[in-house]
Amino acid sequence: MKNTLVNANTTHRGLPRCLPLRLHVPAAPLALRMPGAAAAPPPATGRGLAAAGRMAEEEEEEEDGGQATAGSPAVAASGRFVRCLYAVGFLDLFGVSMVVPLMNLHIKSLGASHTVAGIIGSLYGIMQLFSSTFVGCWSDIVGRRYSLLACILLSALGYFLLGTSTTVLLFAISRVPVGIFKHTLSISKALLSDLVSERDRPLVMGRFNAASSVGFILGPVVGGYLAELEDGFYQASFICASIFLLNAGLVWMLPWSEENTGNREHQQGNKGTDSFSAKANHDLHLKSGTNGAVASDSLFQSPWIQVATVLKRIKGIACSDLWDVFLVRLLMSVAILLYYSNFSLALEERFGVKALFSGYLLSYSSALGVLAGCLLGPITRLYQHNTYRLLLHSSTLTCTLIFLYASALSIWMVILSSTFLAFSTTIGRTCIIDLELTIGGNEASGTLLGVGQSVTSVGRIVAPLLSGIAQEFSPCGPPSLGVGLALVAILIMNANKQKYCSHGNVKLKNQ
Repeated sequence: MKNTLVNANTTHRGLPRCLPLRLHVPAAPLALRMPGAAAAPPPATGRGLAAAGRMAEEEEEEEDGGQATAGSPAVAASGRFVRCLYAVGFLDLFGVSMVVPLMNLHIKSLGASHTVAGIIGSLYGIMQLFSSTFVGCWSDIVGRRYSLLACILLSALGYFLLGTSTTVLLFAISRVPVGIFKHTLSISKALLSDLVSERDRPLVMGRFNAASSVGFILGPVVGGYLAELEDGFYQASFICASIFLLNAGLVWMLPWSEENTGNREHQQGNKGTDSFSAKANHDLHLKSGTNGAVASDSLFQSPWIQVATVLKRIKGIACSDLWDVFLVRLLMSVAILLYYSNFSLALEERFGVKALFSGYLLSYSSALGVLAGCLLGPITRLYQHNTYRLLLHSSTLTCTLIFLYASALSIWMVILSSTFLAFSTTIGRTCIIDLELTIGGNEASGTLLGVGQSVTSVGRIVAPLLSGIAQEFSPCGPPSLGVGLALVAILIMNANKQKYCSHGNVKLKNQ
């Protein structure tokens, strides 16, 4: 009898497997094995023990928060979908980076003055500033699938028009659809946020950024080769448009039914936490775009109703307490942009190096950024998934490295600072996005990412102006100003530490 009780005290999940050893165990020892039971267990028949085993497994799943096991079909489906989105991010930046480095040369070849070229160049940033929030919020309403397809196809139209631009006017017109709808990466990140758990989100976002960065590294190489050919710019533009069409086909063929399965599993994984209310989980299910009825209804709503809904959501974000998070993002973005604003010119004036060396150094930093994105998983585990602390430390390291670059006395100090800066900026960029989604709530991820993108666009507009003023004093002026802005961001994060932290972890807040 003693040996029988030992076998009965193994695990709940082992209950059906130990069926031959338990066929003759009386009810009393079984009650002792499961203390706190509301009622006595059924008789020890084979059917009763199998039912008890199933109840025990369900009970353990409830205690684990309903999270899926590593080999479950939902997790495998989510993994396939995520890998497809990595390919979408790679193709997007691969196509864009083929064309962007050649645009200034092309518009000057069309006879545009420096002032006109600058105005048209700013046109893209201004349209991105105002469209990022609207398109991100629109993706929350009509669903990720339709909004992602619309953005890719209209961007393809813009690059096709760019390939036919034989005048300055056509060139400017071609930038309009791209400036308004080139939000493929933001919507893809919102879709990833819908699909994965909060614990895995920094890792998945880091890998997505790494895959996109690989495309951004390879694209200029192909574009530079095409530029050597006759009418090379036009060929590069048409190839870019074709890549966007290929990307649209990939998005259309994505396993959206698997995304639906993974999204339901994601919601069940959050069922045992207090981070989301039942309404938030319901909203999370509605926004993914895989719920056919809701997405179709939202898609074919009156445009005025969609605009009103978008404005209502934007008002909710504007009235929230996320101002400090977006301010930190703005300050750190401007600080990094100031570091790169006169990088080649400053190296030439301070150390006498040629532009070719500066290009190699930037490519080296980009490659290290890809590596940093792949290492985000071990780094977040080292920090026990504490996003706030990781962001604070990476921002402090970024500030220190920019200061080291501004005060460097030799080119080796510049190489050293560039090496570690690639890691700190990649980690910080991923952490600030994760912090926005964590504090703002997952039910409006498209809107949050859109607002964040608009904040970054403001930085792109402000940074060149500040850089020009700072360069009037010294080549080290822009990075020195960046150090000051990064210090302000660090002070803001420290001042709001209690808002983000609870027992050492980032605390979610219900809206």
